[in-house]
Amino acid sequence: MSPLILVGIFVVATLLGYSVIKNVPSLLHTPLMSGMNALSGITVLGALTTVSVLAKEYSPVIAGIIGGLAVILAMINVAGGFGVTHRMLRMFDKGGRK
Repeated sequence: MSPLILVGIFVVATLLGYSVIKNVPSLLHTPLMSGMNALSGITVLGALTTVSVLAKEYSPVIAGIIGGLAVILAMINVAGGFGVTHRMLRMFDKGGRK
């Protein structure tokens, strides 16, 4: 697949995702965010798949560097999302538990 097509798909997905999230009511934001954080783990699988494809076409060293960076960024997204969701849910905790 052409890199230009892949960049086009990325841009369309970004704009579509932004428009969907922008229109979510604040009452639904916390449950939606929690579910999406669970689905963000798929990003890690995508990064690992990208590493295997790059390793076949290019140098394994380049694939390792790019793939490692992709996995690190995806895991930051997953961990950060769960951290924010946990913090938001603590605001609704009436018992004051820690």
